[in-house]
Amino acid sequence: MQRWLRKKKNGILAILLLFGGLYFINHSHIFISDMTPSHEPMQNISPLPGEVFVNKESWVEQGNYLRLNVSYQLLAGAPSAQQRFLSIGLSSVKRKKGNYLIPTLQSLFSQSSTEERSSLVVVVLLADFDVSWRESTVKEIKTAFASELEQGQLVVLHVPEDWYPPLTGLKRNFNDAPDRVSFRSKQNLDYSFLIQYSAGLGRYYLQLEDDISSATNFLTSIKRHVEEQEVKKTTWVMLEFSKLGYIGKLYKSSHLPLLARFLFLFYQEMPCDWLMSHFRELLAQKESILFKPSLFQHMGTFSSFQGTYNKLKDKDFEEGFYVNPSAEVYTDMSTYQKYFPKLAWDAGEGFFWGRSPENGNYLTVVFIDSKVLTGMLIETGSGGKDLLESAQVQIGHDVVTIQKNEKSCKEFQSVGTLKNGRFEMQEMDQKYSSASSCLRIQVTASQKDWVIIRKIRVFTSTPRHLALE
Repeated sequence: MQRWLRKKKNGILAILLLFGGLYFINHSHIFISDMTPSHEPMQNISPLPGEVFVNKESWVEQGNYLRLNVSYQLLAGAPSAQQRFLSIGLSSVKRKKGNYLIPTLQSLFSQSSTEERSSLVVVVLLADFDVSWRESTVKEIKTAFASELEQGQLVVLHVPEDWYPPLTGLKRNFNDAPDRVSFRSKQNLDYSFLIQYSAGLGRYYLQLEDDISSATNFLTSIKRHVEEQEVKKTTWVMLEFSKLGYIGKLYKSSHLPLLARFLFLFYQEMPCDWLMSHFRELLAQKESILFKPSLFQHMGTFSSFQGTYNKLKDKDFEEGFYVNPSAEVYTDMSTYQKYFPKLAWDAGEGFFWGRSPENGNYLTVVFIDSKVLTGMLIETGSGGKDLLESAQVQIGHDVVTIQKNEKSCKEFQSVGTLKNGRFEMQEMDQKYSSASSCLRIQVTASQKDWVIIRKIRVFTSTPRHLALE
């Protein structure tokens, strides 16, 4: 009987200790708020902006989670009192070779319209502990982006070294060299602090690196994809606008406190791009959602880790947010499901998918207004499969109606043939100077494989007689 009472007493004590521990964790900011480590004097310590902007909709937004115990030194700019559509975060450190931060910021702002710039805020974390490097970088930023800083479109901050957990003597889970483990672990912490600061500055958050170039009007493209995703009413945690590393990853603002804590908790376990995949899956998005063409390209030649050579490029990147001229698209090939021929013409990741084409089949583009073609690009297939093996590319003149609800051109002339499922031609106007009304891809040999026409892009100039009107 006494043994039973002793076990019962120990069980009750264990439960009390468990709940006490949970209470301490959940309210630890109360107990540790004054336990701040000593560090260099800071003139401007910013509050967590997420506390002001995040909507009070769930336990995450209400702040009932373990906050990161960190303060921020504001080096330039200040967040706007008004929440933007998009906050963009990037972290930068001193490199042994190359410096890409300024060109990256120039690309972000120059590729955005005035209206787009008013809908975004870029948050830069200068994460290097070298004071002289930070001072010179801030001076350069203030000179180059005075207007953006003044309008609340750019914020530059720093987290002192004393706020970081240990960066040496860490676990070597993948047998990486100790210096590499320290580098990627600190990078996780940099992103954690950056993401926590950015929570609530925008409705959505975009993670970038400090050595990228941007596509024209990337924000408009992101907004369109978000709207399309919300209409589907499916669970999403992360949308990807580049397949490379931690570039072009979009999150909802409400998830940022969790993501910041997640990166902090597991900072020494694995690289950030591996952790982000685990985070996505844990929040019930099993498959990645990757949009093409990519909106961001890696432009750095030398890595931020030891200045090693890095030639990584995203082959799906298109710098221009390209829109073909208005046109109608027709085909006599059998279309699979909803992969209509117009999808190969329109900008975006859509494509035409047809069943086994036969000799003489065609896909015809009829321009609403005649165009002088200066260049052309046609790509077929996906991953080396469903290539259009044999076809001629033609341009035509004089639009006619060939049957009910279908138009074509009266005359066509060949400009070339597909090779390995691809056709590209530049300076076309030097040989074909008159305006074209049609573009036709005509199959010249039957094939058993299905066909994907992934991309049709044309470059044009205004016909001379229209330019003079």
